[in-house]
Amino acid sequence: MFFDTHAHYDDPAFDDCRYELLDNMPNSGVELILNPGCDRATSEAAIALAERYDYVYAAVGWHPHESESFDSESEALIRAWARHPKVKAIGEIGLDYHYDTEIKDAQLRVFERQMALAEELGLPVIIHDRDAHADCMSMAERFPAVKGVFHCYSGSAEMARRLLEMGWYLSFTGAITFKNARRAPEVIAACPNDRIMIETDCPYMAPVPHRGERCDSRLLPYMAAKIAEVKGMTAEAAAEMCMENGKRFFNIHK
Repeated sequence: MFFDTHAHYDDPAFDDCRYELLDNMPNSGVELILNPGCDRATSEAAIALAERYDYVYAAVGWHPHESESFDSESEALIRAWARHPKVKAIGEIGLDYHYDTEIKDAQLRVFERQMALAEELGLPVIIHDRDAHADCMSMAERFPAVKGVFHCYSGSAEMARRLLEMGWYLSFTGAITFKNARRAPEVIAACPNDRIMIETDCPYMAPVPHRGERCDSRLLPYMAAKIAEVKGMTAEAAAEMCMENGKRFFNIHK
């Protein structure tokens, strides 16, 4: 059975099949799903999906692309949402310098505020880091009491080792199956077995041989197989390992 630790079923790409897909996930071997929010609307949608499905959980927060919409009301909303029993993390939060360098200051301010909220609320964080490795690492170091996961990890093995020493987790998408994912095997090999998770980031990042298609949680076996190949274990053992790590990280007792 699989745990998709990062999936966006609130995304419009699923408007034509959202509930049909989610209704059948347990029959496809997907036991748990964590759906993070990216702003007010998507965080509320994530909670609504978690309320509808026993096996779906939520995270809430403001994605760096949405930094300019974050205000004092946003902080109050996060505090309120965090009281929901199905909300398991603050996220996804972080920095994205690939597209939005013109709002870099806003991204840093909102990232810092949400890290402080996570510390206050005692929740882990889900980090989005795209072309912003140094600043994301610096922010993690500024909040040593906060633990989290770098989702769709794309940094170096050296950065991974620093994060792992600090007690953080790393999560991997279908990108680890791409031919140009040269650093992935080294990073996966460096990651202890109790600190690694898999995800789809669906509807994005579909693994080979489905690259370019709309992704969903049924494609997790490809990620588990790649982890197993690097770690020298069976795909079933890798899936079980990542399942247990995800449940521990998100404090899910099922």
